[in-house]
Amino acid sequence: MNQDIIIKNTIAFVKKELKNAEGGHDWFHIERVFKNSILISKEEKTDIFVVSLAALLHDIADPKFYNGDETVGPKVAKDFLEKELVDKETMKHVINIIKHISYKNSLEAGTEKFSSKELEVVQDADRLDAIGAIGIARCFNYGGFKNRPLYNPEIAPNLKMTKEQYKKSEAPTINHFYEKLLLLKDKMNTKTGKQLALERHNYMVQFLNQFYNEWNGIQ
Repeated sequence: MNQDIIIKNTIAFVKKELKNAEGGHDWFHIERVFKNSILISKEEKTDIFVVSLAALLHDIADPKFYNGDETVGPKVAKDFLEKELVDKETMKHVINIIKHISYKNSLEAGTEKFSSKELEVVQDADRLDAIGAIGIARCFNYGGFKNRPLYNPEIAPNLKMTKEQYKKSEAPTINHFYEKLLLLKDKMNTKTGKQLALERHNYMVQFLNQFYNEWNGIQ
């Protein structure tokens, strides 16, 4: 099993599969998560092969684009990894990361738990891409994709959402900052992830202050 060739094949596969994906969940999102996973791994003891495959395949079939079906992504990844003759232990680990990486799963009480250092690394990298300048761009891109209002002062953020409420939410885009993005800084797993998240978090806070000033006509 030549790991370098498998990684190369995985990159080609993901690029092809996500060719027409929504802008916040396309190949470039995957590439950023992949690069940040490698960066974070330098300070952690991880299986870099598992980290690489999980980062590349974590959004291969995001449930939000498959009517909420959370089985599609793991199945697509499993079928691909089997064709690449990846060993069963590695494949099982990668599939578990894909199943447990999502933020919405943390909202569900009694969810089956899985933990590994590799999951922590890829999860941090994925969450980093949801905050800061890139996170703001992705947030509004997806809001536009779903035809949601930018902001409505009469609709307050729901800070106690269940997983199902989160999945079905049609709230204004600004609400998503309070319902998820501003919470991620304190949910990072690794030392490097926490350090990188702080600057991005502060940037979002500055953006929101500027947004409200402009919305309210304050100079």
